[in-house]
Amino acid sequence: MRSVEAQLLHRPPGLAAGEIVRHLAAMQAQDVPSAFLAFRARSATLTPADVEAAWQAREIVRTWGPRGTLHFVHADDLPWIHALTRPATNILRRLAEEGVTGDDLLPLITRALAGQGPLTKADLEERLKGRAQGQGIVHLVALAAHHGLAVLGPLRAGKPTYVHAADWLGAPVTREPDRERALKELATRYRRAHHPATPEDLAAWSGLPLGESRTAWRLSGHPTPPPEEPPVVRLAPAFDEYVMGWRSRDPVLAAEHARKVFPGGGILRPVVLVDGVIRGVWGRKGAQVTVQPFGELPDLSDETADVRRFLEA
Repeated sequence: MRSVEAQLLHRPPGLAAGEIVRHLAAMQAQDVPSAFLAFRARSATLTPADVEAAWQAREIVRTWGPRGTLHFVHADDLPWIHALTRPATNILRRLAEEGVTGDDLLPLITRALAGQGPLTKADLEERLKGRAQGQGIVHLVALAAHHGLAVLGPLRAGKPTYVHAADWLGAPVTREPDRERALKELATRYRRAHHPATPEDLAAWSGLPLGESRTAWRLSGHPTPPPEEPPVVRLAPAFDEYVMGWRSRDPVLAAEHARKVFPGGGILRPVVLVDGVIRGVWGRKGAQVTVQPFGELPDLSDETADVRRFLEA
């Protein structure tokens, strides 16, 4: 069984938002409200304002991380994570599909971002003067991020913003020059937060080739597994690391319930975890929680009350 303690789902007291992100190595954040609820699942005291403060203070950074997916990453960890990102081939392909071409794409987007502070997609479209629109703009920013020159800023009126890394962090993101050191750090962090796991799980989570994942695994030695934890009942958000962090979900999700969690179209529903196993899905309207169980569930009143506590804070 996967360890809920390794994932901090037993909610150890006193952890700040940055400490949670560092422990997990990277926290999936393509959907910001779900990412904020992932902090709640791991802390009984954090509020959205605490997470926002860590983001505004540049302690945690939203950027393209493992698998080329948006994650929250601790600012101190950006160099070794950046060293292990995929080549820009896929980004360039997506740009071409959006009709964004030319040999000046990187200077084009960095000029548009530099010195401006966080900009929305609409702001950037105006500054790019017709060179890119829609998702083409996002892929241009991803190209700059691949070169350490852009990250995402905090939301503005619910919309993502994009910012030059030097403006937001004080300097571009530089790659850890020692790849073995980066691989060792990756596997050490991953194994600490994803017990039990295999090199194949690491490859699926990181997007690295299996050969490099096996090298990283070997370099990381033999981390101590977490101790046995008491039973945990938790309402985990969509895209939570506990669900996304391994190659297979079979150990925690019965096959007959898989379509209820993954209905298709890239949708992943929030899940009810009981002793590390997915026993239902849940949703919310405002701070009102509704649960669809797969069978009998323990009392969820403390969890639903805490979701309200977090959302109303």
